[in-house]
Amino acid sequence: MKTTVLVGGVGGARFLDGVRHLLGPTPFPAGADGGADGGGSTNTVTAVVNVGDDAWMHGVRICPDLDTCMYTLGGGIDTERGWGRLDETWNAKEELAAYGADPDWFGLGDRDLATHLIRTQMLDAGYRLSDITEALCKRWQPGVRLLPATDDRHETHVVVNRSGDPDDDKVAIHFQEWWVRYRAKIPTHGFAQVGSDDATPAPGVLEAIADADIVLLAPSNPVVSIGAIISVPGIRAALRTTSAPVVGISPVIGGAPLRGMADECLSVIGVETTAEAIGAHYGARSGTGILDGWLVAPGDTADIPGVATRAVPLLMSEPSVTAQMVRDACDLVGVPVTPA
Repeated sequence: MKTTVLVGGVGGARFLDGVRHLLGPTPFPAGADGGADGGGSTNTVTAVVNVGDDAWMHGVRICPDLDTCMYTLGGGIDTERGWGRLDETWNAKEELAAYGADPDWFGLGDRDLATHLIRTQMLDAGYRLSDITEALCKRWQPGVRLLPATDDRHETHVVVNRSGDPDDDKVAIHFQEWWVRYRAKIPTHGFAQVGSDDATPAPGVLEAIADADIVLLAPSNPVVSIGAIISVPGIRAALRTTSAPVVGISPVIGGAPLRGMADECLSVIGVETTAEAIGAHYGARSGTGILDGWLVAPGDTADIPGVATRAVPLLMSEPSVTAQMVRDACDLVGVPVTPA
């Protein structure tokens, strides 16, 4: 069974943990032992990971979603925060603050900084982000094939009034500044992918979608995670033409996001924070959209013409519970599951 998952952020990483729990580990890099769960499986799981959050900070290249997936699946994540390294220290952050170095609103943990330093060195040497991700995963053995959506620049920027006055001139700032520094609490007018005109899917991405038995959209932010992935030229077309069914999992329960600030992002683009509105935003493949199936939480409803829907528990309390969500997604569209 070949499963491809579009993911971003903490929720996406936790969802991948459940997919791996059900289908078994996929050796990554090739020839690896499959990760912490033991040997490889006859199933394969490929994650196409958002890079819209990626940024240059303090001279190093930071890839938050790739690293969150890598650390989570490799057992190095801080489980309380859901991001960053376990047993992290913040000496470099404190020293940068003492120098008054900008940006002062973004902190790098000491352990996490090592990952960014290696990535930056390899980028400077001419390696592609996909090759670098594979090299970093030699240490972490995630048991899932992690592919950046693109090796090219494809950063999410946000059009805002930085002063807070909606009548002032609009400026574009990086998503990280809008999210971390301003907590999405300034007048916001839209999102843009900087570099998208020249971006192409990373090696293996289109093939992973085309060759899959099922494609899953993780319960990640539909605007700046899944939306950013789909906006890479060629990926939306691949989702519309693959022979595999495409099933999404709602990122909201009872009108509230599972975590993060998806509601803030949705309001900017005029989409209500409901399972039905988000499913309609993705749209049906029988029309001009990308969905064949849509899982929503009990108590939520979604009437989306052309999309099969089902209400199932969506709280990812542990990998075995998330694994049942994957079973439900497969059952919804008639894809037989072959557990590890």
